[in-house]
Amino acid sequence: MNRLPFLATLAAVVALTASVAYWSLQLFKPAQRPIAAPPVQEAAPPSMDAARGLFGGQVAVAAVSTYQLRGVVAARNGQRSVAIISANGEPPKAYPVGKEVAAGITVQDVQPRFVTLLEGGVSKRLDLPPDDGASMTTTAALPAVVRAAPLPQQPQPAPTPSATPMVTPPPGTPVGPPGQVAPVQTAPAQRPATSQ
Repeated sequence: MNRLPFLATLAAVVALTASVAYWSLQLFKPAQRPIAAPPVQEAAPPSMDAARGLFGGQVAVAAVSTYQLRGVVAARNGQRSVAIISANGEPPKAYPVGKEVAAGITVQDVQPRFVTLLEGGVSKRLDLPPDDGASMTTTAALPAVVRAAPLPQQPQPAPTPSATPMVTPPPGTPVGPPGQVAPVQTAPAQRPATSQ
């Protein structure tokens, strides 16, 4: 049995089938639609405010005039922070981050000295009023501190030799009535005589 003619015939049939498939696909292929390149959009120039904010500079934002910041409760992570804002002369109310102060105006960020509101995509900054030194809990002036005159020095009795060593506290340690400074010992402490 000679297998060579059989293999040659098989190869010819496979080649003819591949050629017919290729040319039929080329003949009945739909017309290629033109491919449009996506439109090139020009990038907006970088904002100088964004660049200033990178290195700790102050970002310029629009000022808010109808709202007054009365106080803040700034959390470390910023998520549970609360701004205390008075709108249009009304009593102040607490607004957490993300809550609307008025229609279309939300609290965006709360910092220790200012709050950023978002109104129609525009950030507006509210600053705390400057600290004038008055206490937040009381407006009454603190009473003046009156210091008493120092007590006159009492004469100290002369030290007497004793069998026990004399122990004196370090200078400046309070001894006796309040306000009196401990005496400073100038002579070395006496030691009891020991027999040998």
